[in-house]
Amino acid sequence: MKLVIVGTGYVGLVSGLCFAEFGFETICVDTDKNRIDNLKRGECPFYEPGLENLLHKHLNQTKLLTLNASLSKAMVDADIIFITVGTPTKRLEDEADLSAVYKVAEDIANNINKYCLIVTKSTVPVGTTRKINKIIGNKVNKENFDTVSNPEFLREGSAITDFMRPDRVVIGSDTKRAEQMMRELYRPLYLLETPIVSTTIESAEIIKYASNSFLATKIAFINQVADLCEVTGGNIQDVAKAMGLDKRIGSKFLHAGPGFGGSCFPKDVKAFNSTAKKLNINLSILDAVNQSNQIRPETIAIKISNYFNNNLKNITFSFLGLSFKPDTDDVRDSTSIIIAESLYDRGATINAFDPQGIKNAKKILPNINYCQSIEESCINADAIIIATEWNEFRALNFKLLKEKMKDYVIFDLRNIYNKEELNNLEFVYYGIGK
Repeated sequence: MKLVIVGTGYVGLVSGLCFAEFGFETICVDTDKNRIDNLKRGECPFYEPGLENLLHKHLNQTKLLTLNASLSKAMVDADIIFITVGTPTKRLEDEADLSAVYKVAEDIANNINKYCLIVTKSTVPVGTTRKINKIIGNKVNKENFDTVSNPEFLREGSAITDFMRPDRVVIGSDTKRAEQMMRELYRPLYLLETPIVSTTIESAEIIKYASNSFLATKIAFINQVADLCEVTGGNIQDVAKAMGLDKRIGSKFLHAGPGFGGSCFPKDVKAFNSTAKKLNINLSILDAVNQSNQIRPETIAIKISNYFNNNLKNITFSFLGLSFKPDTDDVRDSTSIIIAESLYDRGATINAFDPQGIKNAKKILPNINYCQSIEESCINADAIIIATEWNEFRALNFKLLKEKMKDYVIFDLRNIYNKEELNNLEFVYYGIGK
């Protein structure tokens, strides 16, 4: 089968390269010619472990991947076309902006030359794939195409593994022909006995939003329980461990911290709730999740400021971690960025270091000091703030860092370290929920 991936953002590029890894002829299309030219030179537009190696492999060795700025050329003899463009939150509303999705549907309709499958892989509200079907059906004989919802479940930092070894594959379709083509596409996963969930188009679209919203709810819940622990003498790590041993609950996403960020959870929670409200369905729990997560970074910044009697004018922080999670350079809706900006606005000096996120962070927060190493960030620092749990921050040489610091305080927002061990090294230690 010949595959066309429309959009070379995170989902599109990862999916295209992984399908090439499966052995399919794959064309990635993007209207941004500069991005296409950079990809042809082997330059990835974002950091994701292992992705650059796959790009070089299938661009230069197997030749299974080609890149094109023209959808009409790419669609010649295509069997399956994936829509993987962005669906950001609208500027003045919480709903998803689907303009790019519908523009692609119009372009596809103008270039269909034989039967092909149109697959929505972008995260879209329920009803979107039906509208795509209508847009294309206005111009194309309905015998020449089918539409499918095939949501992605890729975690930034482990996207290739998630694609090659997924928990499940969801296929929302109306026809046996479409379902069979999708099952054939994912045949390489059969040896892993990957569950294939075949369902309606509407169910597939809801599955994606419901999954992300539920995970976000777990994070918001455990963060509020952490607040309770802090004022009662409880330890959130003990609480979460015991909760997670209950198989009905599970241990994943029960790690207290500064809140969730990134390109998925914040916008998906908002969009899912917005869709429900339009249909007069009350998902009030998501209002609480969204509100709790929005105020959490500022609450943490206030706690840090309180330690210094709300006078940060002569305080310098070594700020470790700017990306919203480790193994990515994505700083969109990063709680780390929000906390750093809040402390800076209160008068603090911020010496920030991140293994991959500095370039993108500078676009959002240009006025703080960006450092080339952990050690540099600690020069004359009063305190260390661990904001993202990069592996580089899990075994810090505190004896060395003390030699560079003015005072010895650590705010461990990811609960990486043990309080007693840090106290023995003469550090004042603060974690989350303990």
